Amino acid sequence: MRPLEGITILDLSRVLACPFATMILAELGATVIKVEQPGAGDETREYEPMVHGEVGDVSAYYLAFNRSKQSITVNLRSAEGQDIIRQLAASADAVLENFPVGTLKKYGLDYATMAALYPRLVYVSCTGFGMDGPYAGRKGYDTIFQAMGGLMSLTGERGGGPVKPGLPMGDLTSGLWVAIGILSTLIGRTKTDAGCHVDFSMLDGQVGLLSLAAARYFTLGEVPPRMGTEHPGRIPSAAFVCKDGKWVQITGADQHWAPLCNLLGLEAWAQDPSLMKNVDRVGRREEVMAGLSAAIAGLDRDEVCHRCDAVGVPAGPILNVDEVLADKHVTARGMVGHYEHPLIGTFKGLRIPFRFNGFEDPAMARPPLLGEHTDSILEERLGLNAGQVAELRRRKAI
Repeated sequence: MRPLEGITILDLSRVLACPFATMILAELGATVIKVEQPGAGDETREYEPMVHGEVGDVSAYYLAFNRSKQSITVNLRSAEGQDIIRQLAASADAVLENFPVGTLKKYGLDYATMAALYPRLVYVSCTGFGMDGPYAGRKGYDTIFQAMGGLMSLTGERGGGPVKPGLPMGDLTSGLWVAIGILSTLIGRTKTDAGCHVDFSMLDGQVGLLSLAAARYFTLGEVPPRMGTEHPGRIPSAAFVCKDGKWVQITGADQHWAPLCNLLGLEAWAQDPSLMKNVDRVGRREEVMAGLSAAIAGLDRDEVCHRCDAVGVPAGPILNVDEVLADKHVTARGMVGHYEHPLIGTFKGLRIPFRFNGFEDPAMARPPLLGEHTDSILEERLGLNAGQVAELRRRKAI
C-alpha cells in the first residue's frame, strides 16, 4: 500500500499551488476529489501550451498539476451545489480551498460552518496574504509574492535589476508548504481527535524561505545584494563559463580548496596559507573569482567536471531542460514517467521524487477529464441514484 491510502481530500482549489499539493498527496495514495466549475472547470484547462491529440486537445499546464485525481463538477453558487460540498465533506479528512478571503462564507462553505458540522475536519485556506492583516483583501499572483517576499530582490546579476526565477517558485513552494500543512495536521488529529483550520498565506510562505538571507540580516544588518550565481558567504560557489562556451557550477568548502586549485593548475594558491580559509577568500573575492574564472575558461566543461569528480570537488554542469530530462542519472532514477490519456494517448510526466522501502512508491495516473467522476462520486459517496443525479444536472447544480 501507499502511505496515504485511506485519506480523502476534498479539493476546492484551482490553478497551481494547491493543485500541486493535492497531486503530491494523490500520488502518495490519498483520494483527491477535485471540485471544478461545471462547463469550464479549473481555468488552467485552457492554459497554453495545448497538447494536440487525435481525439482532442488538453492543456499541458493542467496535466502538470492534476494527475491521479477524481473530478466532480459542482456549481458552488447553487444552494444544491453547496449542500453537495457539505455532504462530501462528511467523508473527507481535509478540505482545501484557495478562494479570496470571505468568498466561501457567502456560500456556507467556510471553516466555521464546516467545523460545526464536522469537528474532526482539517480545513486549509491558502490565500495570497492570509485571513487577516492589512493586505488580507489584496489579490496576487506568483510573481507578486516573489517580489513582496524578497526572492526577486535576491535574484539577478551584480549591478543589474531584479530577475524572477525561471519557474513559478512562489506557487511551487506554496504547494509544498500546503502539503506539509495538511500532513502535519492530519497527524496531529490522531492525538487530539479534533480538526483545525490552517491559515496559509503565500506571502508568508515566501518570507519563510528567506532563511539564510534573513539570518545574515539578523546577524550583520546586511541587505543582501544581487550576486548572480555567487554565494554571499562562500568562495568558491558560482557558475563559471568554460572553453567550449558551456557552464559549470562549482561549490566547495575549505577541504576542497587545495584540490580545486591543483586540478586547475593554480598550485601556488593551493599552498597559500592566506587563502586556506573561506573567510579570507571572501575578503579577496574579486581577485579569487578572477583567477578561478580564467583557469576554468581554459578547459572544456566535461574536462572540468571529470577533474572535479576525480578528486571529490563538488561540481556539476548547468544543464538545459532537455539535457536534464535525458540525463543518464535522472533516467536511471526513473524521474520521467508516463501515462495513457484518452484524448492525447501516451504523455510523459515527472514522478513524485520519493522511493520507499516499506511502502509502495508514489504512483502516476492520468489527470481526470472534466467532471469524469461526478456521477460515481454522488452515487457512491452520497447514495444518490441515477435519476437524482440527472435532476441535479438539469437544475445546473452539477
